[in-house]
Amino acid sequence: MKIPKIKKRFCPKCKKHTENSVFQSKSMGRSKTHPMSRGSKGRMRMRGLNRGYGNRGRMSKAAISAWSMTGAKTSKKVDLRFKCKECGKVFAQSQGFRVRRPEFK
Repeated sequence: MKIPKIKKRFCPKCKKHTENSVFQSKSMGRSKTHPMSRGSKGRMRMRGLNRGYGNRGRMSKAAISAWSMTGAKTSKKVDLRFKCKECGKVFAQSQGFRVRRPEFK
């Protein structure tokens, strides 16, 4: 998919529409982006549940084969960032979209 290198967007810091340079950011793993989500290792370590036997206080789940949305996706969501040309502040897009190969033109 072709994405423009420069896009005119609203800058919340400048409080006006400015030209923004568009670039792709490297997406991080779930453990880095949601370190305190439910069932995460960091949260379990805080509660002292990262040792012993059993399912360590987590709720039991059905087999993965029984889940409705299983299987590998053909593409990953693109993490776009917009850098304001005037103030230099970087903003992330509100929602990602699936693209196999983003091309900045």
